[in-house]
Order: sequence, then structure tokens, then C-alpha cells
Amino acid sequence: MQIHRLRLVNFRQHELTELDFGAGLTGIVGPNGAGKTTLLEAIAWAMYGATAARGGRDSIKRRGAPPRSRVEVELEFSLGRHRYRVVRSLFNAELYQDGEPAPIANSVNAVTERITRLLGMTRDEFFNTYFTGQKELAVMAAMKSAERAQFLSRVLGYERISKAQERLREKRSALRARHEALRSSLADPAALEAEAERATARLAAATSASASAVSAAESAAARLAEARPHSERLQQLRDRALALETERRIGEHAAEAAAERVERLDHQVAEATAARARLEELWHDLEPLAALRDEAAQLRAGADAFAMRRQIEAQLVELNARSAALDERHARLPAPDAVAGAAARVAEIRAALAASTLEAEEQRTVWVRDAQDAQTKRKGLLDQFHELKQQRERIVAAGREGDCPTCARPLGDEFETVLGVLDRQLDEVVYHGNFYKHRIEQLAQEPPALVEADGRRLALEQELGAAAADSGRLAAERRDAAALVAERDSLAARVRELEAALARLPGGYDRARHDEIQRRMEALEPLALQAERVRGTAERATALAAELAEARVAAGHAAEKVATLRARIAELSYDESAYRAARDAEQTAERERRDTELALVRARAEQAAAAEAAEGVACRRAERAAREAEAKIAAADYALHQELDRALNELRTDLNATLRPDLSELASGFVNDLTRGRYTELELDEDYGGRLLDGGEPRTVISGGEEDVANLALRLAISQMIAERAGQPLSLLVLDEIFGSLDEDRRAAVVELLRSLADRFPQVILITHVESVREGFDRVIRVGYDMAKGVAVVQEDAGGDIDVAA
Repeated sequence: MQIHRLRLVNFRQHELTELDFGAGLTGIVGPNGAGKTTLLEAIAWAMYGATAARGGRDSIKRRGAPPRSRVEVELEFSLGRHRYRVVRSLFNAELYQDGEPAPIANSVNAVTERITRLLGMTRDEFFNTYFTGQKELAVMAAMKSAERAQFLSRVLGYERISKAQERLREKRSALRARHEALRSSLADPAALEAEAERATARLAAATSASASAVSAAESAAARLAEARPHSERLQQLRDRALALETERRIGEHAAEAAAERVERLDHQVAEATAARARLEELWHDLEPLAALRDEAAQLRAGADAFAMRRQIEAQLVELNARSAALDERHARLPAPDAVAGAAARVAEIRAALAASTLEAEEQRTVWVRDAQDAQTKRKGLLDQFHELKQQRERIVAAGREGDCPTCARPLGDEFETVLGVLDRQLDEVVYHGNFYKHRIEQLAQEPPALVEADGRRLALEQELGAAAADSGRLAAERRDAAALVAERDSLAARVRELEAALARLPGGYDRARHDEIQRRMEALEPLALQAERVRGTAERATALAAELAEARVAAGHAAEKVATLRARIAELSYDESAYRAARDAEQTAERERRDTELALVRARAEQAAAAEAAEGVACRRAERAAREAEAKIAAADYALHQELDRALNELRTDLNATLRPDLSELASGFVNDLTRGRYTELELDEDYGGRLLDGGEPRTVISGGEEDVANLALRLAISQMIAERAGQPLSLLVLDEIFGSLDEDRRAAVVELLRSLADRFPQVILITHVESVREGFDRVIRVGYDMAKGVAVVQEDAGGDIDVAA
């Protein structure tokens, strides 16, 4: 792996920093707290996300950045034959490959998982191997023996053997379970043989029973064929006899109905003859009724005209009264000039009210805006005051050796300067806060001009209400004028129509004569009704006589038909008992045939079931043979996986046996170079703990610097072994502040050693605050901190102090 470019936007103390990394030994030099290690943290965050950053999202964003400004880190690196570019922000991430416009992963989790798969390492594995700081030099020494072995096995790829063994053991367990299941499912051969004999005997018995059932069915069918023709002949004879008997009963019913009709018509003819004589008597008594009816009609017309005259006279009185009332209302209506004047007054007051309302709203808007602006600014100043006060208290409590809240590095000589800046900011915030506090108190009450404008507006609203009510009343009354005139004209026309109708009505009506005529008509009306009823009966006499003669002829014909049917029934000589005997014989033969057919079906079903049972036994025999063969194959596979597991165990043992000597040999070479031959050997014990040898004897007491040299040599040896064995073309080595306990000679030796590793680690990045080692670097990137702006400043010495960050 090799890093090509890094760009930070609002990340920690870096506002906008962009660096191009090349091959060789690159030194990042600057004072503590300037933001050097933040560059490594940005690389880790771009690759592995939130788990690789200190603190949460709020602490990642640069202090002083605008509220909605973005936080972003862009990293370009190559791995194998491909070049990748990852862009990560607080809530999103994208990974591009070989300059393609579309990302190959485009979410926070997807990018992290994809990079983890590409490198074949988790964040801890990667940064515990290729990224080394002074505090992390003894990472393996802090581990327990089992943890060291597991760590080395994982980072060197030996963990894949364990995963392979896990899969082998899972497969082996499955094969053993399958073998046992197949063996347990094998049927007993003796039981299968006994079942086959029983199935053969059952099939023979079923075949014999089927032949007997066939013979019985044929005999029953012959008996049914003999009984059925005789039964069918008697059935036909019975059908004819039943049909004639039905016709006879119908004929007898018709004859009875004809006789009843003759008797009824005789009675009706006698009643019609008597009605004719009664009608002649009634016509004599009803002779005056026609004249009385004509006179009564004339008298009813006179009565109707008299009632109409009284009704019209009452309507005329009512219409005249309504017309007089309308004249009085029309006289009280307001003049058109009064209505127009009231409307003009309303328009004048409404215009004045609109102007007054606009004036009041403008003054209220200015007052509310000023009050809200003052409160908003004072709240912002309060928040700023609390934040500055807390920040100052934290810095004072931490002292000179405390971490800077911006860059997380010790303040040192900048302690007083930072406190002075914070005190000046607090004084300025307090001054502005007092100003806006007085301003808020001034704006707490409505200004007098606004109160006066609201008073004028309320007075105009009341005056407008009264004027509008008066104008509406006058307009409504004036609108009634046209309707009153139209209604008065309509009443006058109706009066003229009623007077003309009254003149056309006739006079003269005799109520006493009308009552007398009515009494005489009421006395004769019952006789008239009786005459109408008798006349209908008398008029039917002739028709009833003809109908009586026709009925007597029909009754004779019905009696003759009944006699003929009785003779035909006697000629058939049908015997019901003979029919029932023949039918019972046929039904018995039919039941025997059905029973024999059912027995045949059962026998054939039993024969088929017996054959199926025999075939099932044969199938189970074949299935047992197949499962026995599968069990043998499963046993062979199980034995093979056991052998593979044993071989992988031996391989792991051999690899672990060679790991410690190989790692000791590589570390010894690095120790020799770092100590300029003072120590030539670094030995690893069985727990992978490192110790220096002096003349072949272990040093029991060593200085802090010598311990750091030993740990650095071991870490370099691990990195080189991973590059050689892990299968990834990793070529990056990053060292952060590893010179803390080393003297000048050891520092120079480390730099020379790192330059000599160019063939194994083409790209080495070393972060330090020690200025004396900068001469050994291929390129130097200087990191500083601008206190006024509160941002990191990055410059590259090789380019003549070119400013590459702000």
C-alpha cells in the first residue's frame, strides 16, 4: 500500500489542508499540538470511519467552523495493481477505483467493509502493525502470551488455517451425522425377507378370490337377464291400466260438474223470470224522478253563483285594505339623496381606517423586529460567554501541561497567551451583552406612538360600524320602493279582475224550493237503486235459458264417456299381485348382481394391494442397498476430513515453531543497525517477549531508550514479515514520535535504518517534533498553528516553504 494524496476540510484544527505524498522518507515536523498526528488520524478515519477517530462527531468538526459547513477527508492510495480514492464525511462515504466516475461503495458501512476486505485487516490489526507511535511501541509486551501468539498468527495470515480447520470440522461433524443416520435407517434383512414371503402369499390368495368373484358375477347376470323381460311386460300393462283409470276418474268428475251446472242454471232462470215482473212495478213509481233531477240541477247552479259572489266580495275588501297599507309604507321611504350621502360617509371613514391601520402595523412591526433582534443577539452572547468561560476554566484547571481544546496537544509556553485571548473575548461579550440587556428593557413596553395609533384605529372602527349600519338600513329601505310599487299595481289589477267577475254572475236563488226538491229525490233514490239491480237479473233470462239447454247436452256426453272407459279397463284383465311378484323377482336378481360385482371389485382391489405390497418390499430392498452404499461413501469422506484436520494441526505447529526464530532473526538485524553494533541479537522467548542479548547473555536491566529500540526493532520485523508473507503488496511504514527516549546517535541510526528499508518499505512517513533529524529526510512537511485564526498551517520545506494549508 502507498498513500498518494490527503485532503482535510474542517477536520480537527485543519480548515483546508491538502498534501501530496511521494515515495521515500517523508518527515512531518512541528511543535506539539500543531496538528501533526491529526493527519494520521484523518487517514485512519477515511479508511475505517468513526472507530478510528478520537471522540464523537462533534469533536471532529473544527472549532469556529460555520454551523452548516461540511467536514470531509479525501484519501488517495494504491494497493496492488489498483488505485483507490475514498471520500468520507460525517454522514456519508464513497470509494472509487482506478478513476471511474461511479463509486464501488457509497455508504459509511459499505466503504469500511470494502477497505477491510481489500487490506485483509481490521483497523486495530492494520494500525498496530504499520502505524507505530511512542506509546504503542510496547503493544506486544503489554499482551499476554496467548494474545501475542494469536495476534501474530492473525496479522501474518495463519488465521486462515484456523478458519479452514473450522470449516473442515463442521464438514466432518456433518459427515459423521450423515453416516450415523444412514446406518440407523437401514432396515433388518430378516424382517424384509419375512415381509416378502407374506406379500407373496397374500397375492396368491387375492388372485384365487378374484377368479371366484368373476364366476359369481356371471351367474347373477344370467338370472337377472331371465327375470327382467317378464317384469317389463307386466310394467307396460300396469302403465296402460293406470292411465285408463286416471281418465275414468277425470270423466266422472266432469259428469258431476255438468250435473251441478244444470241444477244451478235452473235456479237462475227462475230468479230472472221473477225479476222481470218486479221491474214493471218499480218503473211506475219512478216516473217523476227525471223532472225532479233537472230542476235540482238548475237550483245547484244558482247556489254555486251565490257562493261565488260572497267569496269575491270578501276578496275585494281584503285587497283594498292591503293597497291602503302599501300606500302608507311608500310614503315613509327615505329619499335617494339620503342613501347616497350615507354611503359616501362610510367610504370616507373606511379610507381613514385603512390609513390608520397601516400606520399602526408599520410601527408595531418595527417595535417587534427590534425586540426580537435584541433578544436573539443577547442569547447568542450568553451562549458565547458560557462557552468561553467553560473553556477558560478547563485550561486553568489543566495548567501549562494540559491539552489544547483545539489541537489536543500540551499548551506549554502558549498558556498565558491563550488565557489573555479568552479574557479579552469575555470582556467584549460582557460589554455587548449589557448593551442588549438595556435595549430589551427599553423595548419591553409598546412605544407611545404605537399606543396612540391603536387608539385612533379603534375609534375609526367604532365610527365605521355605526355609519355602515345606518347606510345599510337606508339602502335596504330604499330597495323596497320598487317592490312596493309593483305589489300595489298588482293589487289594483286583481281588484279590477274580481269586479268584472262579480258583474258577470247571475242573481236570484230559492233555497226553500231547493231543499224541497232534494227531500223528494232522496225518497225516490232507493227505489231507483232497486230497479237497477232487478233490471240486470231480468235482462239475463233469455241467455240463461240457452245456456241451460247447452249444459244438459254436455252432461249427457260426459256420462257416455265414463261408461266407455269402464268397459276398456275391464277388457285389460290387469292383476296387481302378479305385477308385484314379477317386480320382486327382478329386484332380487338385481341385488345379487350388484353384490357379486361389489365382491369382484373388492377382490380385484385386494389383488392390486397385494401386488403393490410385494413391489414395495422389492423397493425397500433396493433402497437398503443404496443407503448402505451411501453410508460407505460417508464413512470414507469422514476419514478423509479427519486426516486433513490432523495435517492442518501439524502445519500450524510447524509454522508457529518457525515463526519465533524467523522473527528473532529479523529483529536482531534491526537491533544491530539501530545500536550501531552495540547489540547484535534480540531473542524472543516462548511467550514472544523480547529481550536484548549482550555477548550471548540476556540483559536483565536496560534503559528506557534501549527498551524502545528493542520494541521498535520487533515492530519493524513484524512489518517486514507481513510484507513478505501476508500476500498483500504493503509498502507503507508510519512512525509517530518514536524519538522521545532516544539520544542523538540512536536517532541518527533510526533515520539511517529507515532509509535503508527503501527496498522493503518504499514509503516511510515519520512524525516528530525533533528538529535535528530533519536533515535525513527526503522531504519535510512542516506543521504549525495559527493562534489568531485557530487553524493548523502546513508548509513543505522542499518547495521553498510553500503554504499548502490554511
